[in-house]
Amino acid sequence: MLQQFDERNRDLVVNVDGRLAHRDEAGVSPFDSVVQGGDAVWEGLRLYQGRIFALEEHLARLRRSAQALAFAEIPDDTAIVEQIRRTLAANGMTDGVHVRLTLTRGAKVTSGMDPRLNRSGPTLIVLAEHKPPVYDTGGITLVTSSVRRPTPDVLDPKIHHNNLLTSILAKIEANVAGADDALMLDARGFVAETNATHVFFAAGGVLRTPTTGACPEGITRAAVLRLATADIPTEVGDFSATQLYAADEAFVTGTMGELTPVLAVDGRRIGTGEPGLLTRQLSAAYGELTASSGTPVV
Repeated sequence: MLQQFDERNRDLVVNVDGRLAHRDEAGVSPFDSVVQGGDAVWEGLRLYQGRIFALEEHLARLRRSAQALAFAEIPDDTAIVEQIRRTLAANGMTDGVHVRLTLTRGAKVTSGMDPRLNRSGPTLIVLAEHKPPVYDTGGITLVTSSVRRPTPDVLDPKIHHNNLLTSILAKIEANVAGADDALMLDARGFVAETNATHVFFAAGGVLRTPTTGACPEGITRAAVLRLATADIPTEVGDFSATQLYAADEAFVTGTMGELTPVLAVDGRRIGTGEPGLLTRQLSAAYGELTASSGTPVV
């Protein structure tokens, strides 16, 4: 699974700290914390017919993450939404758009890791692209990575930070193995998530998903759990790869790709090797949810 360039994005207007510029002319200072040490937090948003789904939840997670990293300043939600609006308007975007929202600690007076060198306030970057869900709706394959998700005593996964090297290393392994994405385990060997998405699987009529002890608290994950509680038994817990192999069906979730069926893991066919009934049911329900809710920004 390799994303392809969308010609509509050739002349994107990007918003960096309130300054709108062509994608080839926009720039971040070499002294910015995101360049110096990946010192930033981020959110992925999706625009549906002029509305961003779960915007309040995303901004709340962004704020919690910035607070955990002791950012001296955090723009209020109104200011952030205004910059999102400006960026979408500059690009004439109304639907089928993914927005990468990044808040860095800002530029330093000189290079170094010490946050006391940051004296000019944070940098807000709004990157909006024409980008429909990126995964093949027919299903994807996973391979288990040797790279583990860190525990909270190493780096708390509840901080939605820009240090994504573990995910990148895992993705490299998946690429080499010819799989679409990598399944990542926690330090104890239980399933955590993939390099980019949360994992769900169904067995015996029960929908199961790992805890968020070693992965972020996903916005799409939470929405799926709410959709399922109406008439589908759910269980959140510690699950091994062996349990995933024996599942009747499986899928992954995320803002970038919504709900995507998993057809095989480590060469083991999941269920029939086709998108399952529960997967299709929840995907349809999620589509209805995103079509009928969200914050107007266009």
